[in-house]
Amino acid sequence: MDVQEFRAAARAWLAANMPRVDPDNPPNYQIDDTAVWQRSRELQRRIHDGGFAGICFPAEYGGLGLTREYQRSFDDESAGYELPYPLNVPSLAICCATLLDVGSEAQKREHISAALRGEEILCQLLSEPGAGSDLASVTTRAELKDGNWVINGAKIWSTAVFAADYGLCLTRTDWTEPKHQGLTMFLVKIDAPGVTVRRIVDINGHAEFCEVFLDNVVLSPDAMVGELNNGWTVASTQLGHERRAMGGGSEFASGVEEFPDSNRNIDLVALARALGTTADPATRAGIGRLYARWAVHDTLIPHVMGRMATGELPAASASLIRLFVAETEHLANDVAVGLAGPGVVVGGAHDSAEERALAHNLLARQIISIGGGTTEMARNVISERVLNMPREFAADRGVPFNEVRSNRSS
Repeated sequence: MDVQEFRAAARAWLAANMPRVDPDNPPNYQIDDTAVWQRSRELQRRIHDGGFAGICFPAEYGGLGLTREYQRSFDDESAGYELPYPLNVPSLAICCATLLDVGSEAQKREHISAALRGEEILCQLLSEPGAGSDLASVTTRAELKDGNWVINGAKIWSTAVFAADYGLCLTRTDWTEPKHQGLTMFLVKIDAPGVTVRRIVDINGHAEFCEVFLDNVVLSPDAMVGELNNGWTVASTQLGHERRAMGGGSEFASGVEEFPDSNRNIDLVALARALGTTADPATRAGIGRLYARWAVHDTLIPHVMGRMATGELPAASASLIRLFVAETEHLANDVAVGLAGPGVVVGGAHDSAEERALAHNLLARQIISIGGGTTEMARNVISERVLNMPREFAADRGVPFNEVRSNRSS
């Protein structure tokens, strides 16, 4: 079946099987709502049974084994339909994509296929209270006891763990090696004995992030992802997929997310007309600058991803789109709030739905500059791994982790 035939088949199947979005009553995609995740599982199962799940995942793991062109055609045709968007990130586009690259054959067959059927959701257990941007400094400990691994430690800012079945958990297995060399990744069952999940309420009132405590969590040897003490390779692969997903460049995400409250879906020109500021030069310049950035955004992503696929750009180039998307979102927030005025944060003169959405987006402004690694880390990656500039100095490079000076208690 060629791409056009596939597109026609997708168009017919979507019309017959998937619910259309009512613009006046759009679906709830707020990922701190457990009902959203259950609905997403149901929709994913429907897509799987219809033969359109995992378009770019290999057929032996439950996908279709097709190219990005097929996924893009499905994305085009699915506009206006309710889809299981929350499953894209982190479950499919990050965790399953990572397992596809570095997981065992058994892990691929079990977890990727289960996720594509809507039976399983995967999350990330990476950052810790003392290891955020410097992820290789994690101190969650994995020790081999009586043939099993025992995990102890804490993770934080982990998205949607409360809705997940498994988490990819980065641990330290050798404290005598430099920090990047003594790490190992494991698949942890979220409801396993010893796992405690606590949700974090953000400034915007949502609670999609979690802190996770692991107390003597016992894992069998087959829970290891990749090789012993080679967890940084797995984590780097995972972060690469996260940056692609955050930048909208993953072939493993399905559909084009259409969140009505996103900055891009708010008609700033209409809002300017309502506020009577369309003649203001600063307003016109700000909106024009933002729309130009969005136009570049739509061209940059396929340009970078296409050249990564052919090897013309290194895998680290995902940080290019990750950085550009973050800066564009920041510009969108600044332009929109500047347009609506300072009253938007307490309820504008019109108190419209658009102004309320802008206020909410302003509170969540920094998320895009942190997820997938901070924008500062993205600049470092671009500098060192894309432009081949000298590496930044690090005092702990090559030093055994248990000899690195820190303020942690011994």
